[in-house]
Amino acid sequence: MKIAVVGVGAMGSVYAARFAMAGHAVVAVDPWSAHVNAINADGLHIEGPDEQRTVTGIITSEHADIVSGSELIVIATKASVVGAAAYAVRDFVGPETSVITIQNGLGAGAGIAEHLPPKACLLGVADGFGASMKGPGHVHHTAMKLIRLGEMSGGLTPRLQAVEAIWQTAGFNAQAFADIHQLIWEKLLCNVTLSAPCTVFDCSVGELLGDVDRWASALDCTREAYACAQAEGIRFSFDDPIAYVTKFAELVAGASPSMRLDHMAKRHSEIDFINGAIPPLGKKHSIPTPQNDKMSDAVRKLEANFSGAVK
Repeated sequence: MKIAVVGVGAMGSVYAARFAMAGHAVVAVDPWSAHVNAINADGLHIEGPDEQRTVTGIITSEHADIVSGSELIVIATKASVVGAAAYAVRDFVGPETSVITIQNGLGAGAGIAEHLPPKACLLGVADGFGASMKGPGHVHHTAMKLIRLGEMSGGLTPRLQAVEAIWQTAGFNAQAFADIHQLIWEKLLCNVTLSAPCTVFDCSVGELLGDVDRWASALDCTREAYACAQAEGIRFSFDDPIAYVTKFAELVAGASPSMRLDHMAKRHSEIDFINGAIPPLGKKHSIPTPQNDKMSDAVRKLEANFSGAVK
């Protein structure tokens, strides 16, 4: 199968490497020219707790036309450029092409559906997946718990189950779900709780948990998001959102959210798709969201000082 990965940052690089290792014909698109050139010249070096190897044969380009003829397109960009990525590949999505987008936060589905046939679009959620770039052509991953896959309109279709099998045969713990929106929101609750608060307070998850006042502010973000989700008709697998996010935070206490890592590297974050996605829903349903408003504004003010940073 020809598989295209659009956006080969840390997670996209792991996707591309494992698909290639499974024998698929893999092409990749990314604007980072040094990364593109390194992969084409010397292969993609991947290291982690269970492997260290160089994967060759991934054809990489800065131009989207390389995806032509792909049966599966994986969009692994930042949420802020999902729409642009979908627009770039729109002319290469045929009647048998499946496009799956995997990002944090809300809005990725709408971003691809705006430019691509809805029947081609799938949504994914990466759970417990940690990876970082060490340099051009070099990625390090620390964890790969679960890739959750689903149809935008819901249900377990033959197409979805076929895509699930592709991920599984490439060594991913992947599972198809009938209601992917539930899973997106369950991850979003954790992200809303930890992402902006850890970034604004410049602390790890464990440090956030250990500060009574800061943790209270974080849980206010949780409550606001949960109220908006209920108004949206989201069905959760739990009844107590505070217990749910607290348990998650305790499991990752030694980590820092990707938003804080972005700020440490002076990169613009996905704030508009995480904490920043809650206030518009609050206005829609007349639900007050003061803490998410406050946190989102604080993150944006910090990012305004990132002179010359790439969004």
